[in-house]
Amino acid sequence: MMNENYNKKIQEESLESSKSALKQDARGFFSSLKLFLVDLLDFRHDTDREATISAIKADISIKGATAWILICSIFVCSVGLNANSTAVVIGAMLISPLMGPILGVGLSIATNDIDTLKKSLINLGTMLVLSLFTAFLFFRFFPLHTVTSELLGRVEPDIRDVLIAFFGGSALIIARTKKGTVATVIFGVAIATALMPPLCTAGYGLSQGNWEYFRGAMLLFIINTIFIALATFLLLKFLRFPMVTYANSKRRRNIARIAAIVAFTLTLYAGWTFYDALKESKYDFEYNTFIESEIKSNPNLWLQRDKIDKDNKIITLNFNGDISDATKSDLLNELNQFEEIKSFELIINGNSNRSTDKILELYDIALDKIEALNYTIDSLNLALEDTQNSKFNSNFINVAKDVKIQFPDLQSFGYSNFLQSSDFRAIDTIYVAKVEWDSMITDSLKLEKNKVLKTWLIEDSGFKNIEIFSN
Repeated sequence: MMNENYNKKIQEESLESSKSALKQDARGFFSSLKLFLVDLLDFRHDTDREATISAIKADISIKGATAWILICSIFVCSVGLNANSTAVVIGAMLISPLMGPILGVGLSIATNDIDTLKKSLINLGTMLVLSLFTAFLFFRFFPLHTVTSELLGRVEPDIRDVLIAFFGGSALIIARTKKGTVATVIFGVAIATALMPPLCTAGYGLSQGNWEYFRGAMLLFIINTIFIALATFLLLKFLRFPMVTYANSKRRRNIARIAAIVAFTLTLYAGWTFYDALKESKYDFEYNTFIESEIKSNPNLWLQRDKIDKDNKIITLNFNGDISDATKSDLLNELNQFEEIKSFELIINGNSNRSTDKILELYDIALDKIEALNYTIDSLNLALEDTQNSKFNSNFINVAKDVKIQFPDLQSFGYSNFLQSSDFRAIDTIYVAKVEWDSMITDSLKLEKNKVLKTWLIEDSGFKNIEIFSN
């Protein structure tokens, strides 16, 4: 009994020892994993705060050469949008100096630098007005005003544009704070966030009086600006950039309050924009799914035009052909299956004058006209034939008189033409004269007279193919 208790105690101690060793190994593994991840992802030790602040402040100003670079890049981007050239638009984004004032706004809020904030906002406004005016001039006086896909792609921002702006801005400020700036990252962010094309598109909207284009393009530009500035603010706060100190404690507190209010407003607007863009994207996704799965996949429905009015929550569908009440009810039931757009009013318009019916109707009309034309042609041919017969009869009488004068021995004379083909390919016209001579004339003399008559008829009529038949 004692041995059994002793063995059981030994087993329990061994089990506890194994558990303790396993826990120790697990803690060691997670500690090693944590160290690895910290070493992999932590970039605070590689931050050059003074160089970053100096570089951002140096890029804020839009004047002199920078202003002309901005004007030239706006012209290049406008040409690219007008020509629908993605390569040209990308080139314009690479040379544009639009990022400077936006990063300045984020930096100034993060460090309570009111002077830098004023300078950044003034230069941002200057940049905005100069860009819009330049694009307006180009599209106003350039003779080609084609609406291209490059232009249309900048008038309807969605949730993806918000995410691109935020994470692109984050990548940009991380690259800016790194010791030895990563230029390729800055170029990539300039392309991804696409600040310039929306401004050019807004200028196009102004030049054409298209306020919908102007509103959509400016909204996209504001989204990009807000989220790049927000990403800059958050990352500089995370990196604990030094706050600007002021000798006057009252002024320091006031500036801190102003910076906090601006930061809160910026964050609040960014959150509202994110929610609004997310809602718009859900509307678009469910609407496109509804159109593809319930309408375009149905061979009995011919959708002519469709439109979604997100502000008034109305979906309008225009079909070719009559739409029955049962079909309308079915589409409404299917719409109710989509969570985001089920509250939209569905307006369905049919068209009794369906295109195919119109084509069939025009086909019948064309057949009637062709039949009428054929009848007219036949009538004209008959009239022409009667006219030709009349002329032939008139000429025949004159020829017969002349023949009787030239050949008094003729008792009767007939004259006509007929068609023949010797090789069954080509058609020849043969003229035939049938004559009857005086019975007192011998056969040999008739043959001679036939030859003379043939020669005379050829000379008189101008026809070469003439044959004489006699009794």
